[in-house]
Amino acid sequence: MRPETVRFAGFRTLLYKEVLRFWKVSFQTVGAPVLTAVLYLLIFSHVLDRHVTVYGDVPYTVFLVPGLVMMSVLQNAFANTSSSLIQSKITGNIVFMLLPPISYREFFAAYVLAAIVRGAFVGTGVILVSLLMVSLPVVAPAWIIVFALLGGAILASFGMIAGIWADKFDQLSAFQNFLIMPLTMLSGVFYSIHSLPPVWQTVSHLNPFFYMIDGFRYGFFGQSDVSPWVSLGVVSACFVVLAILTLSMLARGYKLRA
Repeated sequence: MRPETVRFAGFRTLLYKEVLRFWKVSFQTVGAPVLTAVLYLLIFSHVLDRHVTVYGDVPYTVFLVPGLVMMSVLQNAFANTSSSLIQSKITGNIVFMLLPPISYREFFAAYVLAAIVRGAFVGTGVILVSLLMVSLPVVAPAWIIVFALLGGAILASFGMIAGIWADKFDQLSAFQNFLIMPLTMLSGVFYSIHSLPPVWQTVSHLNPFFYMIDGFRYGFFGQSDVSPWVSLGVVSACFVVLAILTLSMLARGYKLRA
């Protein structure tokens, strides 16, 4: 066996374990989020499609789909890493992942990649179901892929921070209910920020989730509320900061090692 194969065996095994963990209950981890997003689409499109157009000529239902896809990717990437870590800590099996000679960088990469995979499955499911109802243009697929990957990586990193910090599910729920959900809902998933009063437009520009969704939406329509390059810069900076913080916590064994 080659040294490279031995070196990354722990990373591959942990990645496989994390992907298998959510896939074995895919009805809950993939199917349920897809259904939730589709319900949002059905309700909001029924109420607003005839009354609202965005970017001049984009029907509201079509505008809504990329936002729902990205929202699903972000929420499920966060849920994957945070739930896995808190469950491992509470049940005590976190020790079996800390004992093997896996570096903290491999640990981080395996968890983040598995979360991105889950987010990608959910996002793809939302798109496929949405295509039964709307015709969705794709202007710049590279932007779609870049923002989906970066957005998933950011929320996966944030999920690791939450999972490492939290000692019980109640604390983890606080992250989800008081931070992730509000930031997602106020990021332009359901509206263009140009429809908001000036003060709320300013507030929206302080929300990093806005840049993830706006840049992702640009890939479909070639139009967005801010330049995709600005969004890419903000999103990349957020990922670097969160990755450094997560890696620092893992390197110190914060709340992971007795």
